Amino acid sequence: MDEQLTLLEPPERVLSTLNQDGTRRWLRPKVAMGRWWRRRRIVAWALMALFTLIPWIEIGGRPLMRFDLVTRNFSFFGIAFRPTDSLLLMLLLLSIFLSIFLVTALAGRAWCGWACPQTVYLEFLFRPIERAIKNKALRWAAFTVLALHLANTFLSYFAGPRAVLSWSFGSPAEHPAAFALVLGTTALILFDFGWFREQMCTIVCPYARLQSGLLDRDSLIIGYDAQRGEPRGRLKTGKEAGAGDCIDCNLCVAACPTGIDIREGLQLECVACVQCVDACDAVMDKIHRPRGLIRYASQNALAGAGRKVWRARTLIYPIIIFGCVAGLVMGLAGRDPALVRLLRVQNVPYLPQADGTVLNPVRLSIENRGEEARTYALELLEPDGARLLAPMFPLTIPAGEERTVVLQAVIPAGAFEDGRVEARLRIADGAGYERILKETLPGPLHHAEEDDDE
Repeated sequence: MDEQLTLLEPPERVLSTLNQDGTRRWLRPKVAMGRWWRRRRIVAWALMALFTLIPWIEIGGRPLMRFDLVTRNFSFFGIAFRPTDSLLLMLLLLSIFLSIFLVTALAGRAWCGWACPQTVYLEFLFRPIERAIKNKALRWAAFTVLALHLANTFLSYFAGPRAVLSWSFGSPAEHPAAFALVLGTTALILFDFGWFREQMCTIVCPYARLQSGLLDRDSLIIGYDAQRGEPRGRLKTGKEAGAGDCIDCNLCVAACPTGIDIREGLQLECVACVQCVDACDAVMDKIHRPRGLIRYASQNALAGAGRKVWRARTLIYPIIIFGCVAGLVMGLAGRDPALVRLLRVQNVPYLPQADGTVLNPVRLSIENRGEEARTYALELLEPDGARLLAPMFPLTIPAGEERTVVLQAVIPAGAFEDGRVEARLRIADGAGYERILKETLPGPLHHAEEDDDE
């Protein structure tokens, strides 16, 4: 006997981007061109222009923002960070993350709705083009051109805009790795903004799932005033006694780019884009009701209680941020204009010479952290009678660059005790920087009993 498999339908929608049968629910939000949308459009255009211009902006000869992975040199607001500045870089990143936590505690997902590249480019670039160009082939051609521009701009943050510009007019064979990176990034952008879209916010992005830990009932969110709006009633029935202001027009749902109904309360999928507010305000204007049925408010305020702006988390976050920023500023202010390290050459022994001296190879690393080229001089102070074989000194190093050189320390054999000697070197750049380096060098054993026999 054949058995039929019965699939149980979920009692409610599992995801806003899925239909009841599990197929993709394609969202085509209706734009509500209200006051909030106009403000967001100005911010979005400014951010898109800024994203394109930042790689070209320089402060004091350094890029405003650059992440050079090849040379491991990072620039943030014109300040250079190298791998040796890991503590300072950690303080910078910690300050940024805690600032996002503070903004979330105060204003909810303001970042998502106003500044996140996913929202900015999708809602104010790709979807407007989709509405304007009905021909599918032409639309995807426009998407591809935009994706190529964004991919090249993205690469400029790592390789520099001038290098990327020169690559763009050259043969891909001359820079295959960069060409492959641009093609891969272009494909990802097309996949994201052309197909995946709002699912990036509702499924992939971890920030939405952090809301439960970052928000509280006094955080500012986009909320529906149920006390004012309920019970809902269609406009054609008239506003009966006790009826709420919500006429159940569903325009707030039609305008939502993630497909949720804000009237169901705070939801993970809400990106605080304020489109539901503009849609609802327009309806309230038409039916002569006050605006704000859907508005910026805290959960406590919507429940009729007051909102506390200053509370434990909004006090603790600024204190920690201040400490991180203060440590960062002090670290930058106290950072030496050069980083010098004296290292032994691995697996290379000392070499006794016929004239009674010992030759010790030493590796010296110098990083010029200054804003201009510096010339460094080197002098061996101890032990007595020792000298340096360093024909490359004085050594000139351009700003922001590092040089590693191998030099030879020539030390009298009698200076060694128990097979080692303490060497002291002085390095200076003639512009105020000076440092004394100490290093224990190996050599021949020199026993006291041998001197007594003599």
